[in-house]
Amino acid sequence: MNNFAKTVDLLHRAMDAGVVRRKVIANNMANSGVPNFKRSMVNFESELKRALETEKQKPALELNLTHPKHIPNFKERDYRDVQIRRVLDYTSAYNNNGNNVDPEQEFMTALQNQMSYTLLAQAASFEFSQVNQVLRN
Repeated sequence: MNNFAKTVDLLHRAMDAGVVRRKVIANNMANSGVPNFKRSMVNFESELKRALETEKQKPALELNLTHPKHIPNFKERDYRDVQIRRVLDYTSAYNNNGNNVDPEQEFMTALQNQMSYTLLAQAASFEFSQVNQVLRN
């Protein structure tokens, strides 16, 4: 896969995660007064980072596999296999009614998510403008 296609694909996946995160934050806010409600979070970027790092981390000595049932000492992870996951937060507490949604924190997370999405959209636009500029010349 060429560099342009990979960059656009990564931007697209990150923007998809932002859309899912917005829905999760909205659900958390809508249920901020419901007793025993547990907030959700989106886990994507950290998993994507780990997958991308495996592309650079080949071991100094890679084992030779002589049988299909042998276990390799290294397996590169394809970033395209990373899924956007919703994770329940059971560890934190905010209210004494069992609800762990902090509306102020959710608002800050929503603002951060919106800013991140805007930057990703601008980066995608820049990538396509570079291609457009090359095609004009």
